[in-house]
Amino acid sequence: MQRHRHRRPLRAALGLAVAALTLGACTNLSGAPAQDGGSARASSAGGAAAKPNIVFVLTDDLSTNLLPHMPQVKELQKDGTSFSQYFVTDSLCCPSRSSILTGEFPHNTGVFTNNGSDGGYGAFNRNGDEARCYAPALRKAGYRTGFMGKYLNGYLPADEHGTDSPYVPPGWDEWDTAGNGYPEFGYNLNENGKVVPYGQGPDDYLTDVVARKATSFIDSAAADKKPFMLELATFAPHSPSTPAPRDADSFPGLEAPRTPAFDKPSAPTPEWQSGLKPLSAEEQRSIDEKFAERVRSVQAVDDMIGRVRSELKEKGLDDDTYIVFSSDNGFHMGEHRLRPGKQTAYDTDIRVPLVVAGPHVPAGKEVAEPAENIDLSPTFQDLAGTTPAPTVDGRSLVPLLHGDSVPDWRDAVLVEHHRPAFKKNDPDAAPDTSGNPPSYEAIRTREALWVEYADGEREYYDIKNDPDQLHNRAPALTESERDRLHATLTALEKCEGTEACGKAARIER
Repeated sequence: MQRHRHRRPLRAALGLAVAALTLGACTNLSGAPAQDGGSARASSAGGAAAKPNIVFVLTDDLSTNLLPHMPQVKELQKDGTSFSQYFVTDSLCCPSRSSILTGEFPHNTGVFTNNGSDGGYGAFNRNGDEARCYAPALRKAGYRTGFMGKYLNGYLPADEHGTDSPYVPPGWDEWDTAGNGYPEFGYNLNENGKVVPYGQGPDDYLTDVVARKATSFIDSAAADKKPFMLELATFAPHSPSTPAPRDADSFPGLEAPRTPAFDKPSAPTPEWQSGLKPLSAEEQRSIDEKFAERVRSVQAVDDMIGRVRSELKEKGLDDDTYIVFSSDNGFHMGEHRLRPGKQTAYDTDIRVPLVVAGPHVPAGKEVAEPAENIDLSPTFQDLAGTTPAPTVDGRSLVPLLHGDSVPDWRDAVLVEHHRPAFKKNDPDAAPDTSGNPPSYEAIRTREALWVEYADGEREYYDIKNDPDQLHNRAPALTESERDRLHATLTALEKCEGTEACGKAARIER
């Protein structure tokens, strides 16, 4: 399979050429339609058109099987719209988060892993991706912007740029961000350029600290009567899945779900899974314990959502604010006989929640059109009345959010995974005992999953008849079927920009 190199010089030149136009785009004060039909603007108490506020809650490694244990999220689903076919560009933290921030595929951000020359905060910063995040555009449009919690692997709160104060990326008015290690206690926060240490007390629990800072941010923005965009990025439920002290003893005896795929490999079994032995009784007990830890750790996230919604209501902002809930990737726990982890192309890892409630969003609705995390940045910009730069690969979800049909919507989403280098200069090292896959590219449609691995192996699953993805039908496909899937995948691997990527994602029948 061909590997596409990151084409930063061309995109950087294009970004510079349109920067002034993009960041200076006129705000739609009249409420007229914007991109893709535009967003209906929320009305203030006085009846005047107003820009909506946006609160984006991004969790880490949250899989869909945790939602039944999150009552505030279930309430959000009841009050808003859920995207049942929402996927990430890679089931790994940094590639996914880079796509969320910029609206670009990994082959355009240049961020494929969590560290090294093609990964983490280092690659994100070197490639100039920070300038193309949604924050500078929204700030230019008159928004107060805030980011709290986890940024990218490799980012440190302390000074690392040779400046007099710790680094705060461009476009953020409020910046309260932690470093590496997934800590909930004993961490440092970069609070607007000042490093502040936190201890081990109950009040130091990071998710709760973020919740307090979030309500303070909302109060301040309300007092200034200024629209705001606030991203709340939690470490939970990522390992070690540390719960708030108040939740440490909750959910005793909880077991992980036993889906049809639990401890059962696909057939025929892919080569990269061939060495996996059945899960032992001890491994299954460990999976149950880890699942319960994950459930406990998200209770504080769920509480935070409730606190934020209550604060918005108290300040009279609830009718003017979009609440967006999602995750950077999913997580498997025994499915396909895989030990706990991520990085695969299966739905356990790439399909994650996306729930939105807010102005003109139908309550209790489910959207079935394929959506992807590259769509979030253009969606936020569309809601703010700005036009995304041509470098954005995604497309605004606003029409779908407001119940409109979009006849030319995509048929497929792209997943790009480069195996992290476990051996020096060997990105496709042999699978480890957890069954992490080799590098691959994949497309997911409503009906099917097609995966092309770097070692030449292929997988194909009929989602309608095989939702757990246990029957690999790749060997049974005709040559024309394989060619059609490969052509779509190849076009998506190379695409740049909304129009080109949208065209590449439509499959000719």
